[in-house]
Amino acid sequence: MKKIICYGDSNTFGFNPSNALRYNNSERWSGIIKNELKQSYDVIEEGLNNRCGFTDNPQGELYCALKHLPKLLNKFSDIDILILAIGTNDLQFLFNISFDEIKEGLINLINISKTKVKHIILIPPVIMNNNIINGYFKFQFDILSIEKAKKANEIYRKIAKQYNCFIFDFNEFVHPSDIDGLHYNKEEHKLIASKLKNFINNIPNN
Repeated sequence: MKKIICYGDSNTFGFNPSNALRYNNSERWSGIIKNELKQSYDVIEEGLNNRCGFTDNPQGELYCALKHLPKLLNKFSDIDILILAIGTNDLQFLFNISFDEIKEGLINLINISKTKVKHIILIPPVIMNNNIINGYFKFQFDILSIEKAKKANEIYRKIAKQYNCFIFDFNEFVHPSDIDGLHYNKEEHKLIASKLKNFINNIPNN
């Protein structure tokens, strides 16, 4: 059976902003996708809290997509779709990432993935709201992080077009919770899953 890998950070993992626990597999978007596409795909959930895309996260290899993703992809064959929802945690002020580093890192991830994957769907970073400044994650993100997320969105779109990837921007129809300014409520996960499932089903020659 063809495979879909949902690879990302805490919003793929299903972090619940109301209690810091994990949404169950009928609540988080990757779990809903897994349940609803199980007749056509083996959907593999690979979300992890605080995972970065391009930054050498001091928490270790699992937390850096550039180090972890190649090894993960090598474990599987017949990967039809990689949903790459990564890059928000790179915007933490501790990492001080530049736009050139975002661009270079994303291109590296795409080039790595294209050797194993038929289709890549890029999910741009969450455009956080100002509540993040006073929430759980105020020690990681600041106003500059929010501005960088907006610019990163433009970078993802340009690179998707240049490297023949699909773009699917959650920011167009959902917004993070006011509780922490970063993570989605259950209703947003459900809407993401519904729209993403339709998007997947309409990929040509899929």
